[in-house]
Amino acid sequence: MFNPQLTVFVSVVDCGSFTKAAETLFISPTAVMKQINALEKHLNLKLLERNSHGVRPTLAGEIIYKDAKFLFEYSKRSIENARKVMENADCTFCVGTSMLNPAKPFMDLWYQASQEFPNYKLHLVPFEDNHEGILSEIAQLGEKFDFLVGVCDSKMWLNKCNMLSLGRYKKMCAVSREHRLAKKDHLEISDLYGETLMMVAKGDSGVNDFIRNDLNRNHPAIQIEDTPHFYDISVFNRCAETNNVLLTLECWKEVHPALVSIPVNWDYSSPYGLLYALEPSEDVQRFVDRIQEIQRK
Repeated sequence: MFNPQLTVFVSVVDCGSFTKAAETLFISPTAVMKQINALEKHLNLKLLERNSHGVRPTLAGEIIYKDAKFLFEYSKRSIENARKVMENADCTFCVGTSMLNPAKPFMDLWYQASQEFPNYKLHLVPFEDNHEGILSEIAQLGEKFDFLVGVCDSKMWLNKCNMLSLGRYKKMCAVSREHRLAKKDHLEISDLYGETLMMVAKGDSGVNDFIRNDLNRNHPAIQIEDTPHFYDISVFNRCAETNNVLLTLECWKEVHPALVSIPVNWDYSSPYGLLYALEPSEDVQRFVDRIQEIQRK
């Protein structure tokens, strides 16, 4: 925070001699003298008067001494203030939020557990549901944000984070408001015969791979179109702009205003949960443990 030679200078003035200052600083008297000579040369000022009784500051040295003491105290307060800011930052949970992974479910958890964290605050961190960049966002759990609540049985996601299961969302079908099925209150699987059903490509989601295999085996009249492994708004746009049907979730009913989401008479569902870092901080783990305790009651 400041020139270390000032520390030596102040110590010499306080002690009244090079030898005593050297003992205080745990260096040799020669090293002390070299530091003082270097400081005087750097400032182009004579700071100390040497005599048989020791040393004392010159008029210029008294000014430098006084201001150096002030600088030391100011630097000390600055460091203390910085540490307080960091302590307050450590008492903040950052929660990721996006269109498909909103923070609302986390808020429900927070209201149940917040009394155990009286000094903690929440900070919402928005991120994009871009299918090309979502993995890098998930990898930043523990850095960019501490938590997010999302639908997740993705192998690629779960390689980058932990998940505390919170429940399941029912699978539904979304169609444009002009689609022939849009007026129905609910669907039978047979209503999808002859339709093109958009769903995530196989290989990453166990739930969606099961649904795909079941439909291919038992309902071959349904044509399946692959989407990216992770939905983003472009997938919903494609559904709205075509005559296709989109396999979606009950929690995404309001994502796109041009689409209607309809329940289907089937047992398909996807898990959702609290996502957090693979190596969580102590306070994050404590929050997760508290949610688990609440779930067991």
